[in-house]
Amino acid sequence: MDKKHTQNDIHLPLQLLISFDQVMSFYDKYVEDENHPYHKSAVGIVEYLDNYPELREGIKDFSRLEQYKDQIHLIMDGLFPQILTDNEIKVATIPFSFQSFYYTNRLKTILKNAGDDYDFTARNLAEKEMYLHACVLILNVCYGHKVDLKRPFYFDIPDVNLGITKHYRVAFNGDFCQVIPTENAPKITDEDVQVLLDNYDNIDVWKEKFPLDSYIFKGFGIMNLFDVTFDETLSSIRANLLRSDDNLLEDVRQNLREFFNIKDLELGYSVYINGTKGGKNITRIKKSESLIFNKDKEISCSTFFCDGIAQRVFHNRETMAISDVDVYGERTHQNEFYKRLKAINIRSIILIPINARDNGDLAILEIASPRPYELNSVNQQKLRDIIPVFEAAVTRESESFQNILEATIQEHYTSIHPSVKWRFYEAAEKYQAALTENVENPVVEDIIFDEVHPLFGQSDIKGSSIARNTAIQEDLTLQLELAINVLKGALEKANLPIYEELAFRISEYLDSTKEGLNAGDELGILEFLKKDIYPVFRHLKDTDEDIAKLVNTYMDRLDDNLKVVYEKRKAYENSVTILNNKLANYIDKKQEEAQKMFPHYFERYKTDGVEYNMYIGQSLVRDKTFHSLYLYNLRLWQLQNMYEMEQVAHNARKEMDHDLQVASLILVHSNPLAIKFRMDEKQFDVDGAYNIRYEIIKKRIDKANIKNTTERLTVPGKIAIVYSQDKDAREYIKYIKYMQSKNYFGKLEKLELEDLQGVSGLRALRVEVIYQDDFCDKSSITIDELMEEFK
Repeated sequence: MDKKHTQNDIHLPLQLLISFDQVMSFYDKYVEDENHPYHKSAVGIVEYLDNYPELREGIKDFSRLEQYKDQIHLIMDGLFPQILTDNEIKVATIPFSFQSFYYTNRLKTILKNAGDDYDFTARNLAEKEMYLHACVLILNVCYGHKVDLKRPFYFDIPDVNLGITKHYRVAFNGDFCQVIPTENAPKITDEDVQVLLDNYDNIDVWKEKFPLDSYIFKGFGIMNLFDVTFDETLSSIRANLLRSDDNLLEDVRQNLREFFNIKDLELGYSVYINGTKGGKNITRIKKSESLIFNKDKEISCSTFFCDGIAQRVFHNRETMAISDVDVYGERTHQNEFYKRLKAINIRSIILIPINARDNGDLAILEIASPRPYELNSVNQQKLRDIIPVFEAAVTRESESFQNILEATIQEHYTSIHPSVKWRFYEAAEKYQAALTENVENPVVEDIIFDEVHPLFGQSDIKGSSIARNTAIQEDLTLQLELAINVLKGALEKANLPIYEELAFRISEYLDSTKEGLNAGDELGILEFLKKDIYPVFRHLKDTDEDIAKLVNTYMDRLDDNLKVVYEKRKAYENSVTILNNKLANYIDKKQEEAQKMFPHYFERYKTDGVEYNMYIGQSLVRDKTFHSLYLYNLRLWQLQNMYEMEQVAHNARKEMDHDLQVASLILVHSNPLAIKFRMDEKQFDVDGAYNIRYEIIKKRIDKANIKNTTERLTVPGKIAIVYSQDKDAREYIKYIKYMQSKNYFGKLEKLELEDLQGVSGLRALRVEVIYQDDFCDKSSITIDELMEEFK
């Protein structure tokens, strides 16, 4: 039956001879001592074994061990006492080959249950390492050098019946071994040892000092195996819980299957945070790979679970085992928790609450079995050593999740652009160093970038104010008409003067609304409805079923939160949201590509449309060299991207209830300026009085008219490029001609602008956009093509 690892071709500096000389020598001592109680039996054993001298001299062909089976059994009987054979996990083996020849009964059973394909070899010992271990053994035994290469060795032995793998640590006994140099063994000097100790990874050096078969190994070793599955599982769980990859849950599940000896054990978990909603205690599920909850986002513990689980697990934070789910269902009248367990064939389960330190998160681990009583209050106690590991992991995961939230906030709310983070880290390091050095009153230094070139662009939704006011007007008109219908119905039932008076006042508001809204009109109308109309509606609803239907029709058209008709406004705002998101997502994605040309600062804002600032220059980077080529390239990219955003907005018109169009603008600023991070506003702004003019132009330019006309510069279907110096116009005309050659742009206009308050002398180029109904991202000019323009 023996499970033998047959490595007859293994290469070692040792000639392996299995010999029992060391054991037989013990019997020789008893033969010489006539007063020893083992004397007589030893005489018989020695006389018997002397008939087989090869057992002392050594056997090179291991296949011949079978013919000495009875003699070996006699020799090994003292080392493998029969009284312990069913308890000890023990084997006699030939070192460095993992060929074994004498086993205890318990180990035989373990290997039998491992299956026919199992190879009885150590987990962590490669052939190269075996050669080095043999060399170190020679250094220690033959030359007296105390070189330590001891490492624990393990066997991972499956149990096909249980469907799990057991882990065993090896204690090796080498008392019955001898190492003898041959004539071909080179003498090892102290200098040789020093070379060897510096060349562990150079196997050729070791083979030079210890050639193949240059020493003789005589004897055998004894391996004692100790079941360390518990320790290995605990260690593996620790190691696995340090990870955060997709296979983590499956690996920990396998760990626990070995831990509980349950081959189909299941594992799930959820992370909760308690709160209230609508006056009820609600537990929100923040993250879940639960066995119990599918797509649930919130639960009410008091109704989903029984009182016992809600109290013990969620309130007292106690681990709880349900050994028989059917019995639990009878006690709780088949509550929702029982139904979930039954639906997924869980018959016993352990619920383990684990607190995350500091942030209040509660994780619930679910360890489940499809059979009753396999998990229970007794084997639940085995988890005591594991729970602290899970607690540390839950805390780490919560902290990691918190970091993700912080990163999300940084990205979407108070973003520091990646291109300039290095400067903030630099300032933060200086500040922390000052704190460490106990500098008096340390301050965080200003973040200023000098000599940067600004680029500004916007895609503004045209007529957004008019469209929004029109939507408000239409919603109010509908709401007032619905209110009049209620009062008309009331007059048909009871001709009371108060109904006529209220209907008259509503009609006045309705006529005024249809003519147009002024500031404060909406609030006045809503206050009138709330104060004078709604009390009457409540009375009418309680007194007449027909009128109640009219009131319900009115109320059903109101928004649940705002309590006003919000249909046209909602459609308009949804259209604005669709357009804004498409434009913002597009420029965000394209901007990541633009960073590859040369790192630069970028910030984007959503208004009624999208506007953005970019800054490029040497002071913004620390490991690259800026050249004006990169500025020109970014300007061309901006114009190209503005064209593409026009295409995105044009195609988005098909998806929107309101037909919204954008008007695009680029502001060109010739001279570099300085930007400074404003600590109070958490954003960059231009620095210095001279540069303020640039900010003034940005705020007012989209309202500019063409000189001597009432026509606005920014109109749908065209891109306006505002400049103040002729060289800028020449540069952009070159870009426009390039894009006209691609059939992206049509007619080009050269315009002068009316003076703005505090700003004069501005001019503009305005170019027609040629729309493509089949436009997609892939049809745009690539970064590589843009770069090619400047070669």
